[in-house]
Amino acid sequence: MDSASTTQVKQTAVTATMLYLICGKIAAGKSTFAKKLSEQSKTVLISEDFWLASLYPSQIGSLEDYARCSGLLRTAMAPHITGLLQAGVSVVLDFPSNTLATRAWARELIENAGVAHELHYLDVADAVCKARLHARNARGEHPFEATEAQFDLFSRYFVAPQQSEGFNVIRHQVAE
Repeated sequence: MDSASTTQVKQTAVTATMLYLICGKIAAGKSTFAKKLSEQSKTVLISEDFWLASLYPSQIGSLEDYARCSGLLRTAMAPHITGLLQAGVSVVLDFPSNTLATRAWARELIENAGVAHELHYLDVADAVCKARLHARNARGEHPFEATEAQFDLFSRYFVAPQQSEGFNVIRHQVAE
């Protein structure tokens, strides 16, 4: 697992179609990082939060609601994502790759499209995430306002990526 001290994105020449995955707890900075990744040429950003808020407004109030709606969205989006990748368009998935199951879904996309991938793990302390969460909620700019209790609940299901999963993991340890 490579380690980076910041969440800056290296601008490199893109020679291969790439699926970018992001792993990190609520308010770790996944969406901000995803936007930076998507600034590369021939790269699109697909945001789970945008699609969930658009398709299921006011319907996600619990972990179970999120799991149900997210599962439906992943099923619907998989052929589209695969098609983009097969057409030579790199994709940044702003979908949390936070569990073995969500990473298994991403693995299917990689294999079906036959593309390279990077799994960016934003390793941010809970206290930092919670401070960011409070600030984000105060700004009112995010489609979902998670409470600290919801952060704790979702965090219980978080599984950091393991080398045995076979992903190209780039770890970004954030101390701020």
